[in-house]
Amino acid sequence: MSVSPAAVAASQPVAAPASTPAQADLLDFVRRTAADAELIASLPLDPEGRTWVRLEGPGGSEAWLIGWPPGTGTGWHDHADSVGAFVTAAGELKENSLAVRLPSDGWKTLELTDDVDRERRLPAGTGRSFGRHHVHEVLNESPDRHAISVHAYYPPLPQIRRFSRSGPILRLEQVERPEDWQ
Repeated sequence: MSVSPAAVAASQPVAAPASTPAQADLLDFVRRTAADAELIASLPLDPEGRTWVRLEGPGGSEAWLIGWPPGTGTGWHDHADSVGAFVTAAGELKENSLAVRLPSDGWKTLELTDDVDRERRLPAGTGRSFGRHHVHEVLNESPDRHAISVHAYYPPLPQIRRFSRSGPILRLEQVERPEDWQ
């Protein structure tokens, strides 16, 4: 599923920072982009699966416009060495995250301690930025309404680690690289 990159790029305000984009730059970009009602309305929505369009992010960052059907989510994952930001443009998303830095390599199973879980409700216009190795899952818990969000990452995603979770046990299940998403 895609929309012409030229059409998307043409609809985006271009205000790239002079240097490497920081979390604040990414958050500013996703907020401005989420406020572009014409762009948000242009995303085709699928009743069953997430849809997405790649956008031009600031300073060489990777950015995405994502549609979330009711009841869908990402599962637990991180964005490796990338910092990021996202804003809900329509509907409401929920983010569950872990307030702990995981080891970058060399493990398959971890037992999490108490008090590491965080939950955020992100109605339209609300978002957040995050640092490297931020572990979270994003969900559209609505039973009947799509959500749309804008995401940006810098550097462009080198990999995504996917996890499963059962109570306090977090398991590394898969490492995806950009070639896996083509």
